[in-house]
Amino acid sequence: MKQPSHKSPARFGTLLGVAPGEVPIYSSHYPTVDENEMPDNHSYRSYVDGIFMGYKWQCVELARRWLYLNKGYIFDDVGMAYDIFSLRSVRVIKNNARLPLRSFRNGCRRPPEAGCLLIWNEGGEFERTGHVAIVTDVIDNKTVRCIEQNVDHVVWHNTQDFSRELQLSVDSEGRYHIHCSFPDTSILGWVIQTNDDTYAEKFSEINPALLQIKKREVTNRGQMNTAWLDMAQADEKAYADMMLGHKLTGDPADQYTYLCISETAHKELKHATDELHAMFLNATHVVLENDALLERFDIPRALWKKIRQSWNSRSNQMITGRFDFSLSPDGIKVYEYNADSASCHLECGKIQIKWAEHVGCRDGWCPGEDLHDQLIYAWKSRGIGGTVHIMRDQDAEEVYHALYMKSAIEAAGIPCKIIEGVQSLSWDNHGHVIDANGEEIKCVWKTWAWETALDQIRLECAADEATLQQGKPLIQPGMKPRLVDVLLRTEVMVYEPLWTLVTSNKAMLPVLWQLFPHSPYLLNSQFELNDDLRKSGYVAKPIAGRSGSNISIFDHNDAKINATQGKFENRNMIYQEFFKLPCIQEHNVQLSTFTVDGKYAGSCARVDPSLIVTSHSDVLALRVIADTEFKN
Repeated sequence: MKQPSHKSPARFGTLLGVAPGEVPIYSSHYPTVDENEMPDNHSYRSYVDGIFMGYKWQCVELARRWLYLNKGYIFDDVGMAYDIFSLRSVRVIKNNARLPLRSFRNGCRRPPEAGCLLIWNEGGEFERTGHVAIVTDVIDNKTVRCIEQNVDHVVWHNTQDFSRELQLSVDSEGRYHIHCSFPDTSILGWVIQTNDDTYAEKFSEINPALLQIKKREVTNRGQMNTAWLDMAQADEKAYADMMLGHKLTGDPADQYTYLCISETAHKELKHATDELHAMFLNATHVVLENDALLERFDIPRALWKKIRQSWNSRSNQMITGRFDFSLSPDGIKVYEYNADSASCHLECGKIQIKWAEHVGCRDGWCPGEDLHDQLIYAWKSRGIGGTVHIMRDQDAEEVYHALYMKSAIEAAGIPCKIIEGVQSLSWDNHGHVIDANGEEIKCVWKTWAWETALDQIRLECAADEATLQQGKPLIQPGMKPRLVDVLLRTEVMVYEPLWTLVTSNKAMLPVLWQLFPHSPYLLNSQFELNDDLRKSGYVAKPIAGRSGSNISIFDHNDAKINATQGKFENRNMIYQEFFKLPCIQEHNVQLSTFTVDGKYAGSCARVDPSLIVTSHSDVLALRVIADTEFKN
């Protein structure tokens, strides 16, 4: 438990003290936030000299700010504080040069020193995120002084220039151990910018063999001839109805087939997911601050103000999204981020688990086993007081997807209703949109992508720009509520938030390449086709496309080698380096990872004989295998 303080927490934003290097430390006691001073999420973003440091006044924000002010460099965006321990370099602001970072595990033979970053694991006092502090002094190999934010929130004594003192001990073998004052936490170690890697963690290059995907089969004893989905569960019944039976995949030859990845590969996917989520959100902010960039996204100008309002007030309210990856011995590369209306949650978090149980697959474990619990936690944390209305259309996949999310929402203790289309909606006497039972719609989770909804909204509001800008419909006698009257209505809280329209747009890919050209996870992406892309082969993607529609692949001779059809053929395109999916026995395999509350929450696999995975591609069960077994 946290040791009690004799002082009351200082109000959010209060100066707690000044650290060596003249760096101020602030209280981040969020219950005392003055909403007049902090009216939206944008006001929580901390900048120094126009450089984003983090969110006020969290531990990572202080670490980046202290390094910038004292050293002139910062570390890259991280999903969680504990991810800092895995970073390999920092970026010098004045020239973008890279300097090496070394990580030293708690209990190693190199002592902590002033200026190093002290990293905590997730858990206990620092649940989910971990923690980072800056060491400012090491006294007689017995005491470590550090500065930090988002811990006690108490003002320092007049002569004090540090946040906490931690005990330091040296064992008989010359190993240094820092002991935290919170008994339910663990210190990972310390991170130092140095060329000397003596005693440092050896982040050796990953054995490429551990980044393979392997295909295996369970013994066919006729298990798939018997029912295994629970037809009393609405989501499972809807899934079985779509699949025309109790099947995970539509291919009869694959009923006993599954895919395996190593524990190392799973760890790398998790790290990539968390890091990329932070990068995509950083890029979203950059786009929304730049009209010329936002123009590239082909979003109606009438919506720009509303999107920016959504970002400023709700940038931390995204529930879930899905990354699509290629995983192979050549590395991990992301194709895109479906930050809005991602699918396959049921397959990941339930169906592949039940399939494995039914057929007797005992290899490793399922990487989707925590997804449902994470969704429940996310909905609980939103503090929604009334009913969540799930809006969907008649697509069979959306039917079971909506039912799966409904089960998580209701497990979080929140009433939930599903609405098909908008035909059953009407206006009450006060101008509110109500459902068929007369209940006002105040909170919506939708299976529609914002871009799909915009197609309908564009038709509905061709001469009604005020509705797009203000979300205030002109109600005429006998007129039923339209989709725009729900999703863009100021009084309705919609998930995923409107700003995810930007994050999911393929125009984000060239922006990311410009911002993070050294990221090992990104592919060269451009708004215009250039010679470098032609040399490697490239993929043309509609910036507002979805479900793998209207994608074309070209080889290094500009010859089209694959393409899909769809309704986005008249959209502007971006061009992305062609990085082929791994092909395993005629299956091109794409791995998808899910974020919940911005953090990795599970993964699954989709396969297709084509080079392009679409919404019609099959799912195969994914299992995570211990490295030692995977190598055999």
